[in-house]
Amino acid sequence: MSTTQKVRFGLWYDFRNPAQWRQPYDRLYREILDQIVWAEDHGFDDVWLSEHHFIDDGYLPSMLPAAAAIAARTKRIRIPLGVLLMPFHNPVRLAEDIAVVDVISGGRFELGVGVGYKVEEFHGFNVPFNERGGRTNEALEIIGRLLQGETLSFKGKFFEVNKVRLTPEPIQRPRPPIWVGGFTPPALRRAVRYADGFTAPDASRRVYDSYVEELRKAGKSAGHVRFGGGHRWLICANDPEKTFNEAADHIIYQSNLYTEWAAKAGQNRNPVYIRDRAHLRETGGLKVADPAECVRMIREYIGKVPVTHYYSWTLPPGLPPRWAQEHLELFAAKVIPAFR
Repeated sequence: MSTTQKVRFGLWYDFRNPAQWRQPYDRLYREILDQIVWAEDHGFDDVWLSEHHFIDDGYLPSMLPAAAAIAARTKRIRIPLGVLLMPFHNPVRLAEDIAVVDVISGGRFELGVGVGYKVEEFHGFNVPFNERGGRTNEALEIIGRLLQGETLSFKGKFFEVNKVRLTPEPIQRPRPPIWVGGFTPPALRRAVRYADGFTAPDASRRVYDSYVEELRKAGKSAGHVRFGGGHRWLICANDPEKTFNEAADHIIYQSNLYTEWAAKAGQNRNPVYIRDRAHLRETGGLKVADPAECVRMIREYIGKVPVTHYYSWTLPPGLPPRWAQEHLELFAAKVIPAFR
């Protein structure tokens, strides 16, 4: 994809509310929804949601109710999940919820799934960690077939379904789009087998090329690849230094928790925790730039990784949505038009 070809721009929320910066939950949710309503009228194409469970800061655990609330408040913006943790969900109930949200949205919902990795979640749901891939594969097969209108009987290792048909049916045909997220070869193969696209924040060209290669090995077309990614944090600001200092402690909080979770899961053998703001700047975990530099950075990124869907975290955990608003307005006015 050339850097002049249209790319979709997305917001990305997790609704976190850390104790040290605690806001009233109802206000936080209401202001995020208001911000999404504003965003769809100012050039943003998608709003991605992220899921985790049993986190002290209230990390969004229930994605479908949030997606339904967004659907009811908006008219055009699409609502992909980035990503739902499939091992913790019953696939039939999830398929029903997907169909209802797709109806509420008028056909704007997109399912995104991953296998999860946070050890405490598997303990909490009493799901064996080593079953996460198998459960996700079976669930994706069940959901995909139900969403396409099949009356389904299915007996697998983890799930059994007996003569089930979805009512109401989703609006989108043959079904709402499905994404698979992750970073591993099994995730890429899962995306090729069950989904319509692959997504990973900070995705590299190597991951993109591996996905395309898996598509070709499966005999599927690589001519219209759906691939989501972007800078994990890129904030547009007229005063980047001031904005960096306002956001830095919140990003350090987020980054170090992700590092801790991955290390506990054995996915990060040499974890690097962010010590302070200087270390955060050194690692590049938070990028803050003026509009011209944001355009340059995004052009460079999509020149290397031909994403169709670009997104970045929208709201640092603990900051109110109104803090992010001026940065979104600048991005909408000065960055998005450069790609239209």
